[in-house]
Amino acid sequence: DEEAEMATAYGAWGEKKLYGRTFMGMNRMTFLVDEKGKIAKVWAKVKPADHGEEVLAAVRGG
Repeated sequence: DEEAEMATAYGAWGEKKLYGRTFMGMNRMTFLVDEKGKIAKVWAKVKPADHGEEVLAAVRGG
């Protein structure tokens, strides 16, 4: 997605701020897709340290 078209459509590309600078970039997000190909859940601004467990719980129905 070199032009960030899909990322923009999913809301994963946007304005970010770091050290007082504003710039465009990827937002850390996770999308859970069901067996029919539909988005079942979206997590925005995720923290990688414990996010995997959170996603696994959702997949397992928790």
